[in-house]
Amino acid sequence: MYSKELNSIKKSNRYRTRKIFDKELIDLASNDYLGLASNKQLFENAYKRVYQEKFTGPKASMLVNGYSQIHKDFEDELTKANNFEAGVVVGSGFLANLSMIEALVRKGDTLYIDEEYHASGMLATKLLNKNQVILFKHNDVEDLKDKIKTNDKKGRKIIAIEGVYSMEGDVAPKEIFDIADEYEALLIVDEAHSSGVLGENLLGIFSFYNIKPKSNHIKMGTLGKSYGSYGAYILASSHIIDFLLNRAKAIIYTTAPSLFDIALGHEALKYILSNTEDIKSKIKTNLQIINENLGITSNSLIIPIDIADNKKVLDIQSILKEKGYLVGAIRQPTVKSAIIRLIAKTDVKNEDLTSACTLIKELK
Repeated sequence: MYSKELNSIKKSNRYRTRKIFDKELIDLASNDYLGLASNKQLFENAYKRVYQEKFTGPKASMLVNGYSQIHKDFEDELTKANNFEAGVVVGSGFLANLSMIEALVRKGDTLYIDEEYHASGMLATKLLNKNQVILFKHNDVEDLKDKIKTNDKKGRKIIAIEGVYSMEGDVAPKEIFDIADEYEALLIVDEAHSSGVLGENLLGIFSFYNIKPKSNHIKMGTLGKSYGSYGAYILASSHIIDFLLNRAKAIIYTTAPSLFDIALGHEALKYILSNTEDIKSKIKTNLQIINENLGITSNSLIIPIDIADNKKVLDIQSILKEKGYLVGAIRQPTVKSAIIRLIAKTDVKNEDLTSACTLIKELK
């Protein structure tokens, strides 16, 4: 029924399939930034915690009887570590973005969203009146300010950005926080790719810029990246969290997050808080290797190498795989121009990261 469309995708070298990769490949492709997805001690700790419960599955929505002490304990430690008033766990980052954008943008409000914001956020905007959504140029402070100034709507102003953008690995500018304060706008910050990697305490862009959370700040993070698990969370003022619990359909009408995934995320949080200096040291070393070998300066562990050719990017990925390294071959529509996406994960040995960089430099 969709053969014509599939053939078109194949001809443009954009065809995707699921693959089970050789477990011996050195992983430079996943978002498991700190290598915690293979930490068996954290897994064992989480298993023991869940096993203590009478029920090991969430059973229902959090607002029926699916909310457990495991959920609450994680929320409490997250809010304390991140200096927010309140938090709520969510099934995934995708659901978190749907929850926030669909619920918070009310009639008469305007959402200003970075054009490179995650697909889940962009999908959520389709639930709004199109006149309520204004895209601003990626990380462009002046364009955001101009669009706020020229919009005469009187409702709430809501700005949505990411701490680190998943494809380019670039960090949102601090000035956007200042604009949110200046115009009394709510600021949604998707920290999926920055929490666990950025900042003095490795908790993301708030820590990176030394910004103390305010009542207009909302932070979303996922457990499927640095935390080596699955799920997500939203942190904000107690007022906003209370509102989301009462209006966000993707929270109200879904089963509560998996107890094991939340327990594993909690173990990862404790690990990050206990090993901050060691992790920061390894991140610094890896970014130095990237700079010395590829000439790329970065604050995040996401390293994009522009190839601009769909076939070539697949060929490079294939050659690297033959040499024992797995990197991402990212093509349209995820990015405008094809890239090799290398993740400088902290569990990768220095010599392996150096070798992979050398190969990419030769092949590009």
